[in-house]
Amino acid sequence: MQMDNPIGDDVRSGRANRRLGLFDEAPDMADATLVLLRVENDGSQGIDRDDYTSPEPHGLTAVFTDRTIRGVSVTQPTDTDHLMDHFTPERGFGYAGNALRIPRVPLNKGDHFKLLVLLSGGDVGREIRLIGGIREGEVHPNRSATPDDKPPLFSRASRLITIMLTVCVVTLATIVVAREDTPPPIGCATGTLRITGSTAFAPVVREVAGKYEGDCAGSTITVDPHGSTAGVRDLDATGAQWHKAGSPPLIALSDGPKPNDMPELRENRIAVSVFALVVNDGVRLRNLSTADVRLLYAGRITNWRQLGGPDLPVHLVSRDANSGTRQVFQRRVLGRGEIANSSVDCVHKDDATAPVTRCELDSTDQVLSEVAELPGAVGYSELNLATRAKGLHILDLDADAPSVDAIEHGRSAYPYREIEYAYTYGQPPADSLVSSFLTYLSRGNGQDVIRTHGHVPCWTPEGMKLCA
Repeated sequence: MQMDNPIGDDVRSGRANRRLGLFDEAPDMADATLVLLRVENDGSQGIDRDDYTSPEPHGLTAVFTDRTIRGVSVTQPTDTDHLMDHFTPERGFGYAGNALRIPRVPLNKGDHFKLLVLLSGGDVGREIRLIGGIREGEVHPNRSATPDDKPPLFSRASRLITIMLTVCVVTLATIVVAREDTPPPIGCATGTLRITGSTAFAPVVREVAGKYEGDCAGSTITVDPHGSTAGVRDLDATGAQWHKAGSPPLIALSDGPKPNDMPELRENRIAVSVFALVVNDGVRLRNLSTADVRLLYAGRITNWRQLGGPDLPVHLVSRDANSGTRQVFQRRVLGRGEIANSSVDCVHKDDATAPVTRCELDSTDQVLSEVAELPGAVGYSELNLATRAKGLHILDLDADAPSVDAIEHGRSAYPYREIEYAYTYGQPPADSLVSSFLTYLSRGNGQDVIRTHGHVPCWTPEGMKLCA
């Protein structure tokens, strides 16, 4: 709390403040006060929306004893405006009586925002309680120094750092003398974990899993992707069997949000993935309009010459129904589902009445391989994998090229993109391998891997806005 001042009375004489006269005519505002609250992440890790433990839609509640809230303003968010997007009624922001509802605002380490609260009734200095919790952390008051305070020779932070360094040196000396094995890094957990779901995001998770196992002895992580929908349904079914035993050691990655019929699944937003349409190099087109793409996948374009390309029949190489990449394509680009499957081998029609040849494959790698080998083939893929593939090229949409950098910095409205979610069944224990790995993936060393593979981590200033 950085300020708690009366503004309706003259504090020196006790008489009505005629010089200001701010609330003389306003009902119930004779005892008006202003309180300035600063909410800051002073911990060592970022805070996600899902890290708030309140059962309510909002994250924290500030209760002003014996006072009534008349208005509130958000002021001075850290550096960027992306925090302001969270202060909406839809995210729980608001007040009633003496309670101020503060939304689940994601905060990087050191980020803060301020709330200027106008109140009436009661006296300044009355207790202000902050209700709510943070997973693997705590909500606690900090005392803000006033101009009349004499600062200590060493600040609280300096004293704390000195104590911590002393403890670290003593601990290190003890380990060296005792010649004990080096303990695992802070936050490590042991046990087994299985990760399923998205095939498009699987290369990221495999690399991060390998790094985690290297950093944290005693952990075994298996990456077994079968598509986003299959993954979340596997998690839902496994969790139901584990219901009384807690949360299972299983994470499901999904390109986009889960279906609505799985209320027990808890989301963690990991990254923004960018996808692309790919076409065999024999089709020399470089750009298609969204309208043309919709005609293609409705079976209305049967030969590429109809779009100004070569005289080649169209072959639609699609993903199976479990694919999140396909669902994002249908949701973000087509606005509807694709036409029915008509081929097993992607080459010959099994249904002679079908307008075009369309097949379905189980993974992104299979789609890229088939499109590269089959003249006239078109498909879709995660962007980074498509960029490295040979024998095919990426199509622009409405003259807008898929670019992670342009999307991250707000220079592109390219539509074929989606948030990558990691789902758990309920809330896994804080000391579990599931929780430890998710922290490592989203806020630890996994962020560098996510970037290397061409995704935008949600736990960066730019990513927070895209993932909100």
